[in-house]
Amino acid sequence: MNIYLVIFLTLFAALISSLAQLLFKKALGNKLEKKRDTLKLIRNRRIVAGVGIYFVALVIYLYALSAAPLSIVYPTFASTFIFIVLISHFWLRERLPTKRVAGVLMIFLGIVIVASTFG
Repeated sequence: MNIYLVIFLTLFAALISSLAQLLFKKALGNKLEKKRDTLKLIRNRRIVAGVGIYFVALVIYLYALSAAPLSIVYPTFASTFIFIVLISHFWLRERLPTKRVAGVLMIFLGIVIVASTFG
């Protein structure tokens, strides 16, 4: 399989995994304080959707792993950190301090360096 397709699939899996995290965060709203609160999560649509999306991401990730070396796929999947920071900033309105931006840029640079070593 073409390495660029594997990288694309891995990035897609990372993106939808990050969207599952957004669903989890939106579903929680408040802190979990009681056992009853935790049990209610099982019936929460956003939690159920997030778990489903995680499953889809896992299947795509496993397919990518079967087609390329772990040393390429796993670092590429680290793009979840980038997606989470962007999703948190734009959809959850979380602050984006300069140090976090610098960290995301370093993660991105690391992914590019690792991906460029293949082939």
